[in-house]
Amino acid sequence: MTFTSWQFSVFAAIVFAAYYLPPLRAFQVQWLVVASLFFYGYGQPELLALLAVAVFGTHSFLLLALRNRKIWLPVGIAFNLALLAFFKYKLLFIDPAYPSLVSFAPLDFLLKLPLPIGISFFVFHNISLLVDLTRQKTTPPALADVFLYIIFFPQLVSGPITRAEMFMLQIQPKYFEHIPFVEAARWILTGFFFKLYVANNLNEMTSYMSFPLYETLQIQDRWLLVFLYSYQIYADFFGYSAIAIGLGLLFGYRLPINFNLPYVSASFSEFWTRWHISLSTWLRTYLYVPLGGNRHGPMRTYLNLMIVMGLGGLWHGAGLSYLAWGLMHGLLLVLERPLLSRLASIEFAAFRVARMTVVFVCVSMLWIFFKLPDFQHALNYLTGMFVPSTNPSPTKLFYNLALLYSLPVMIQHLGLRRLVEGRLRWAEPYLYGSMAALMYLEAGPETSFIYFQF
Repeated sequence: MTFTSWQFSVFAAIVFAAYYLPPLRAFQVQWLVVASLFFYGYGQPELLALLAVAVFGTHSFLLLALRNRKIWLPVGIAFNLALLAFFKYKLLFIDPAYPSLVSFAPLDFLLKLPLPIGISFFVFHNISLLVDLTRQKTTPPALADVFLYIIFFPQLVSGPITRAEMFMLQIQPKYFEHIPFVEAARWILTGFFFKLYVANNLNEMTSYMSFPLYETLQIQDRWLLVFLYSYQIYADFFGYSAIAIGLGLLFGYRLPINFNLPYVSASFSEFWTRWHISLSTWLRTYLYVPLGGNRHGPMRTYLNLMIVMGLGGLWHGAGLSYLAWGLMHGLLLVLERPLLSRLASIEFAAFRVARMTVVFVCVSMLWIFFKLPDFQHALNYLTGMFVPSTNPSPTKLFYNLALLYSLPVMIQHLGLRRLVEGRLRWAEPYLYGSMAALMYLEAGPETSFIYFQF
């Protein structure tokens, strides 16, 4: 069940309608937990047992760690990382299509289970819960509260990753009159527009980046598709995050902002304060800082950056392409770090635009390793961006449509939203009305959200 399906619309409407009924006010948390379990189990009910093991296990280790943090916190973290490693990285070593992997039937069943949707996100929530609550030495939370934090359905599958200390404070009775309807509607409408109109339409074009279709492309087409995929992955993931934030507001929970115009970044470190903010914040808080951060000299800082970005790449998938993507981002962060203070002192507008262009081009080219998880295919595509094609009948791409579907991302990054919220406030209803019309009349073919695979 995806946010863009009619089944989800019916589901969300029923959950929302019952949520604020006075007789259910004392059971709002339990109602959301039941709804979230239904949402997660819809289509894959066999994965509910895994989710239950993750939540019950984390809650048990939390209770133990509140008594003895030194011993049980590492054990609880290891338990969650083991779950992630088993289900996400087992495919590096086994073939699920093999008739019988082992003679022990229960283990054979586990080995053949598909990658659980959202496992990367709820494992990170589990670790945040263990670290934050044991650091504060709070009263043990109720099991229902733990369930809600970990499996709250708007953020369950693809985030945003919410820190436990931020979410748990919001668990209290909610009232219909407190709903920020206008703000929620803006987020939801914007999210659907970027997913249905921008991302889904661009997906039709960027499908030519896949093997073997990319072998029919000319040099200029390969370059075009790299930038189109850059817009697509942003629109797709920003769209999901925006819908999640809007849904959260409808149920009285404020989720963190996940994107802040990342493609206007003038440095790679700035990019990572604007792109997938909840993930970069999690990595900084729970990995980079514990490793020592920048407190032990330049060389240790560079090593920590490479470790964090390499693991961040592997978090996205068990493949050499994802590792290479993370390590190359780490390398760019290392290379620019000694220059940041000098670059910041140059305040010419043209120089900042040049820096933004360099960052955007480098980030876009690295997305090739996301689009093509097979490392050799990614290298072949990259090579073809500089070597002329000998294909006698190259694929014809429609550049006018590429511009049309990319335009919303460009306009957003140029600051139209701030302009509309300021001097052009009167035009806001027309803007959202146009977005609603376009996403209804010109929606691209239905595709799943890109980050569902992570």
